Amino acid sequence: MNKIEVKVQPAYIAEQSDPSNNHYVFSYTVTIRNNGSMPAKLLTRHWVITDGDGQIQEVRGDGVIGEQPLLQPGEGFQYTSGTFMNTPFGTMHGSYQMVSGTGEKFDANIPAFQLSAPNTLH
Repeated sequence: MNKIEVKVQPAYIAEQSDPSNNHYVFSYTVTIRNNGSMPAKLLTRHWVITDGDGQIQEVRGDGVIGEQPLLQPGEGFQYTSGTFMNTPFGTMHGSYQMVSGTGEKFDANIPAFQLSAPNTLH
């Protein structure tokens, strides 16, 4: 059974942001854990980024940070990436396409999480 757990920890990057020009930078650290009984390899990513004005940006690509990690049962993989928006808050969610040790492709859900600059109402 394919049991991929995804947890995300977002952070606001004040040093790279410029609120006076509506430029807000966020990082997010993702932990992917294989809680299943067989190996699983991450093939592609699909992110849906929605800013505070409801503008949606979709990002698709191979792997994460240039890697396509193979996770054995019980193993995890962690990486940090980033994004920017024109509003001080928004949300992200998405999925990773994975392939199991038997060649079966499946999606691992990335639950929605908030991106928020300090002292912003949302």
